[in-house]
Amino acid sequence: MIDFSISPELAALAARTRKFVIDEIVPYERDPRLTQHGPTDELRQEMVEKARAADLLSLQCPTTFGGKGLSHIEIAVVLEASGWSTLGPVAMNCAAPDEGNMYILSKICRPDQAERWLKPVVQGHQRSVFAMTEPEGAGSDPAQLKTEALFDGSHFTINGLKWLITGANGAKTWIIMARVLPNSHGPDGPTLFLCDGDTPGIEIERVMNSMDRNYVEGHGVVRFNNLKLPASALLGEVGQAFRYAQMRLAPARMTHCMRWLGAAARAHSIAIEHARTRTAFGKPIGEHQGVSFMLAQNEIDLKVSRLLTWQTAWLMDQGIKGRHESSIAKSEISERLFQVTDRCVQVLGGIGVTDETVVEMIYRDMRPFRLYDGPTEVHKYAIGRQILRQGSEFEATPTADGLPIPYVKAAE
Repeated sequence: MIDFSISPELAALAARTRKFVIDEIVPYERDPRLTQHGPTDELRQEMVEKARAADLLSLQCPTTFGGKGLSHIEIAVVLEASGWSTLGPVAMNCAAPDEGNMYILSKICRPDQAERWLKPVVQGHQRSVFAMTEPEGAGSDPAQLKTEALFDGSHFTINGLKWLITGANGAKTWIIMARVLPNSHGPDGPTLFLCDGDTPGIEIERVMNSMDRNYVEGHGVVRFNNLKLPASALLGEVGQAFRYAQMRLAPARMTHCMRWLGAAARAHSIAIEHARTRTAFGKPIGEHQGVSFMLAQNEIDLKVSRLLTWQTAWLMDQGIKGRHESSIAKSEISERLFQVTDRCVQVLGGIGVTDETVVEMIYRDMRPFRLYDGPTEVHKYAIGRQILRQGSEFEATPTADGLPIPYVKAAE
């Protein structure tokens, strides 16, 4: 039997999360500190304190670092509730990039690194960045990494240009990806480093103007100009950056889906209420077939998105890495949720393109979701390659006893 029920405790936590977001965080959506470049750090800190007081801060983190140690399924339920406002995950310290950074740091950093760079992020006292993406280098294909690190036996000197570095302005915990050049002192290759954001050699050239404004302090262009770091700044081992980044990929893809599912549901709720009360041609617009079909398709897409999210989260809870499954989920969910929000704008009519409702903000913030953590096309390319190499669960390949191969055989 397939059981889709959740525990009463989890249902209560989700309800408490939704109520907190509605009562405490939604009013901030009109705050002038929500700028073109996202919420200011001052606004973030104010909201974080409210979440701390409500005991809803960093729920997704391991208990050893101060979180609640939720499973992937539990995170899915709670993060959907947090996403009712695009500021909800910021307040609860489960927004990108901090959420993904906390995940990878909890897996690979040393105890001394955890004390200095991870715990303050988990506690909401400082923010973090993941500096990988480059204008003409690493992006959807991280193998094009151009930022270089020269090792002299005791220190690394890093030079390179990064952009779309979310939250760079004011962040204190920095994870930097650079290619260690061949040297006589040890191994080389793509490597992760940890350092403070105010280290000499980190130059934030500007904050990019972008269509979304839900990430704290926006997206920065950053130059590393002879950034000198000690050997102790290594995060993990030299040459292992891609492997470590893969650890982060599937969970980060899915937490994006979880948060944006909540935001799309909010837009849908607003559209439904409008369709009930707005009249045209003698009756509420929701009774016109064109509008009712859009709302119906929204309901379908939200349901499919939730099921894909929960199934992939469940697989990861079984110990399966979920790279293939998370690619399927992320590529499909990102497209469906954007279409949901687009239909909501259409149902609202003229006010849908204004800030009379939050739908237009959700629409703008939602669009980049189809690009972040891999555009749809890259995921589909990976899905296609996987099918050709290892087959599809839908192929008629029998087991020894003549029965179809079960979908989940064992943990990878």
